[in-house]
Amino acid sequence: MNIYMGFLVKKAITFMLMPLPVAFILLSIVLWFLFRENVKKAKRYLFISMVWVLVTTSAYTANHLLAPLERQYHRLEKVPTDVQYILLLGGEKKKRAWEAIRLYHQNPNLKIITSGYSIYGKVSNAEITATLLEEAGVKKENILMQTETKDTKEEAWAMKARLGTAPFILVTSAYHMPRSMKLFEQEGLSPIPAPTDFFYEDREIRISTLNGKQLRKTETALHEYLGLLWMYLRD
Repeated sequence: MNIYMGFLVKKAITFMLMPLPVAFILLSIVLWFLFRENVKKAKRYLFISMVWVLVTTSAYTANHLLAPLERQYHRLEKVPTDVQYILLLGGEKKKRAWEAIRLYHQNPNLKIITSGYSIYGKVSNAEITATLLEEAGVKKENILMQTETKDTKEEAWAMKARLGTAPFILVTSAYHMPRSMKLFEQEGLSPIPAPTDFFYEDREIRISTLNGKQLRKTETALHEYLGLLWMYLRD
């Protein structure tokens, strides 16, 4: 299996383990048992699917899953004087980009590296983010791009080839930072964490469910835990 096929398989498996696909699978099982006229088992799986939806769409679940991820690293307030590069990981472009811009304004000589490949032959995420940075006032000569990297592991390989062990600021969402740090450190790199885009909110630790926002937060956290599990199994 080549690298690209492995990437697609990993994405497919992750998608199938997300809350909505799991709920769909459970409801499909319910229909199967109803078709077989096994009402008892149909009721059992219907109950499981209802509990699953209530749990995965609740603020209590979402925040308790996110808290261990987002509390590991704090916001970077001051850029170290010996750092010359910021790596801006692809994903949520605007919130991550504004954090990179905030740090860049502390030292306009910093180089910002954008990342992310092109889907279906369109403009790459790295190029889209680079345009956003330039429009926000970052000098074009201070923007570098990694347009072929498909995931965080490939970002680490690209940065190792570019910088070796030189320190650099790593900007990504707070929930993604623990996995990103592990991947970069595994390659012998020296990232300085600069988390942003925090999802966790203390005030939302309450009984609240059937909420689309909380479902998204749960999906985000589960995606990261699956990524960490994959790292553990692979290593």
